[in-house]
Amino acid sequence: MKQPLSTVAHTRSGDKGDTSNIGVIALRPEYYPVILREVTPERVKAFFGDRVTGEVERFELPNLGAINLLLHGALGGGGTVSLRIDAQGKTYGAALLRMEIEID
Repeated sequence: MKQPLSTVAHTRSGDKGDTSNIGVIALRPEYYPVILREVTPERVKAFFGDRVTGEVERFELPNLGAINLLLHGALGGGGTVSLRIDAQGKTYGAALLRMEIEID
């Protein structure tokens, strides 16, 4: 059944230069495998479309039941030079929670 990611996780996001950083944390330990299966770099890049011009990297943190995503080229040059409303990437995590995933 398709559900938004917010059904199984919460997020926290920020920036480092022109890279947005999103932590995706499972609400319960049994949701972590769902996050690993559904929140892939390819799907995240497709979800954000042309807002992310570089690659998406994923780092797994099984001891925390979380993943960390780096979205390169996502902030229009970064906080001090970007003309985007969210130059620090604070809303990327909230936006990602809308991504639909398959939940068993």
